[in-house]
Amino acid sequence: MSYQLVWFKRDLRCEDHTALVEATKLGPIRCIYVLEPKLWLQPDVSLQHFEFIRESLQDLDTQLRIRGGALEVHMGELTEVLTKIWLANPFQGLHSHQETGNGFTYARDREVGKWCQSYNVHWGEYAQFGVVRALQNRNAWQAGWQKHMAETLRELPQMQFWVSPLSSDLILNSGAHYLTPSMMQAPRNLNHNPPLRQRGGRTAALKTLNSFLKQRSMSYRGGISSPLSAPDACSRLSVYLSYGCLSIREVVQATNKELLQTPLHASRKKLGLNAFMSRLYWHCHFIQKLESEPEIEWQNMHRGYDGLRENEFNEDYFNALKNGVTGWPMVDACVTMLRETGWLNFRMRAMLVSVAAYPLWLHWRPVGEWLATQFLDYEPGIHWSQLQMQSGTTGINVTRVYNPIKQAQDHDQKGLFVRKWLPYMRHIPDTWIFEPWKMTQEVQNNITLCG
Repeated sequence: MSYQLVWFKRDLRCEDHTALVEATKLGPIRCIYVLEPKLWLQPDVSLQHFEFIRESLQDLDTQLRIRGGALEVHMGELTEVLTKIWLANPFQGLHSHQETGNGFTYARDREVGKWCQSYNVHWGEYAQFGVVRALQNRNAWQAGWQKHMAETLRELPQMQFWVSPLSSDLILNSGAHYLTPSMMQAPRNLNHNPPLRQRGGRTAALKTLNSFLKQRSMSYRGGISSPLSAPDACSRLSVYLSYGCLSIREVVQATNKELLQTPLHASRKKLGLNAFMSRLYWHCHFIQKLESEPEIEWQNMHRGYDGLRENEFNEDYFNALKNGVTGWPMVDACVTMLRETGWLNFRMRAMLVSVAAYPLWLHWRPVGEWLATQFLDYEPGIHWSQLQMQSGTTGINVTRVYNPIKQAQDHDQKGLFVRKWLPYMRHIPDTWIFEPWKMTQEVQNNITLCG
């Protein structure tokens, strides 16, 4: 019996899932996720990404089983896996979302396209964000974004799942080589899994969305800049959008619905929700940049900056930044929080990149690879655009230099954040908390005695 193959990538949900809906319309479906060895060797991945995906796949598998199916996890490079599946049981069509990922996934998807042509398999790719493939005119982008967000959420029809001619027990021992999500093992080369990171899956995503829309959005405006208030004031939905546990369309529509239901006198909440909506718009705006210009992941957006920092890269400075020992308390506290949680608010991210680019004079590419492994919500389209913007290599944006002392004074007036993440700073008096190098020897001696 012929069937449709649904390939999950960074779209780990059943709801508002166009690829799943369109495949289901055509007949029985088979759902796969592929663990690609070369993908997990890329310099922008870490163990936390793998574990978040595994948790999300377990949640997705549960939802598919409720509907009578399951998720198969295959191991191998994409075209090799597709060939094995097709030779064992040919499928009529391949369905997936359009991914604006890193250079590896960009090249991988081009190879998948060639494979589909050679095997005469139709590949249906469907937009996940408000991003347009092969966009000819940027002036039309905003209207396209609004149209995408206004479309009705895609509801799954009654699903029919493809049934293998072999029993499930035989499949696992017959060379098909697929696993369940709970059987996944992380590649040995991966490391860095922050103990306080967010957990994966749609269940956790919906809980986070609901708490933001109903309560935390009241603190969004005015609360997202300080690293003290930002963990609660920010939506914390970025990682769930990056891995598709939520669709951005359902988030936009849920936000609009909450706005309509919020009374006029609740001005703080309305202001917060409106500000959040603008961030959802910019989310897709930046990803569109990488979709249209994939080379900005590895080369200066404005080529006039070529050679500016590359030949002066100081590894000692870079290691000081990565280890959180630059000597700027706010910088080191941010690096420590990021290392422990996998998350940092936008202003502090921008500050880290600015410090790397200007006083430390580090090229944005190695810094960007390191930060990609640290950010659980790493989204290539947003990440690389921001790295270049904050490093001053776009040629179109005003240079932005963040003073780490001023940022601390503005957003951590009492030094609570610095003291929380840097225990060795807890005995430093307020006067010198952000500039400890200004302490006299007598003060330093007194602190040593107290400590």
